[in-house]
Amino acid sequence: MINLILFDDNRDNLKPLTFTRPVAALRIGILTIKEKWERMIPSNVSYATEQYLSSKYPMVSTSDNFLVNGGLLPNESLCAKIKALSLNSIVEKDGKIIAARLDAEQTALFLKGEELVGLASVETGDCLQVQHPWDLFKLNAAAMEADFDLVTAGRTSQALSATNTVIGDPSKVFLEEGAWVECAIFNTSNGPIYIGKNATVMEGSIIRGGFALCEGASTKMAAKIYGPTTIGPYSKVGGEINNSVILGYSNKGHDGFLGNSVLGEWCNLGADTNNSNLKNNYGEVRLWNYLSNRFGSTGLQFCGLIMGDHSKTGINTMLNTGTVIGVCCNVFGGDFPRKFVPSFSWGSSRGFTEYKLRKVTEVAERVMARRNKKFDAAEEEILQNIFDATQCYRKY
Repeated sequence: MINLILFDDNRDNLKPLTFTRPVAALRIGILTIKEKWERMIPSNVSYATEQYLSSKYPMVSTSDNFLVNGGLLPNESLCAKIKALSLNSIVEKDGKIIAARLDAEQTALFLKGEELVGLASVETGDCLQVQHPWDLFKLNAAAMEADFDLVTAGRTSQALSATNTVIGDPSKVFLEEGAWVECAIFNTSNGPIYIGKNATVMEGSIIRGGFALCEGASTKMAAKIYGPTTIGPYSKVGGEINNSVILGYSNKGHDGFLGNSVLGEWCNLGADTNNSNLKNNYGEVRLWNYLSNRFGSTGLQFCGLIMGDHSKTGINTMLNTGTVIGVCCNVFGGDFPRKFVPSFSWGSSRGFTEYKLRKVTEVAERVMARRNKKFDAAEEEILQNIFDATQCYRKY
């Protein structure tokens, strides 16, 4: 079987989401990027990522490796080019290597950033790539359509009960085994609706596609969701959501608005937390960038909240347009906090202090246990590394 290695690119641009995971572990559409590649090219898939993440996300290298940029979303044309590669040849786009088939020696050189010379090369055409946090919601419609076709091809949906109403094409609604859906309104006019295994859509939910509710996730009663929106595994959502991606294991269980936003894993938004996704002057939204260490252009008029893993908000928290909250933050209060909250911060608009690592790990252990997940030594090592690496930002 093919040995496929997904290597990181644009890690700094994708922080805080990539503080805790490789790029290819991000979710967009229905599946993570890794899961897409596993389905498109049956293979043993691993990650080439930062050393401190490698115990949780190990890399497997052999004498014959296919390497692919971890931010690329696979399509049939790109997969065909990659599968047709001979040993020690590459695929380029705009002069940059995006995929390669390399022996062990060339693999090691490439992953060290060494220049590869004398290799056969082919060019590829258009392919979607996640390069910034906002790409997860910006590209979500296209990713949703592709994933829906990929996941449901040749399969039959579980029956949708008569208590539900479908506006548009009913074949664009797919329910996995164990999904519970009653008294909901689905509109497939703008995209498909996918309800994952053992997921729950509570009564009164109104959902416009594209929409993905992944395994074990649930919408609360009377949730109002505008696509394209993805709710990752074992997350709970309520209130109003528009064009957002929740990676998994996170809760927005109450009323409040979340729009044009991305939440990591193990996050919780307190009751009536709201974010702005449009400036009052309708201008372009600027967002904190970890590569340049300053606020930079997004080219977007609509951009809300980017939140790293293990972060929380209190009740009635208000978040301004283009807010970036790092990993392991606790943000609260009734006024807008700063638009960039460094990782391991505790506070509000009145000021922040450092959220001590010992307290963070205690909370993370309890939170993960509620989903039958263990906060183990690998998780603790990851947070320790992030804590140390982000110390420079915590100048309150």
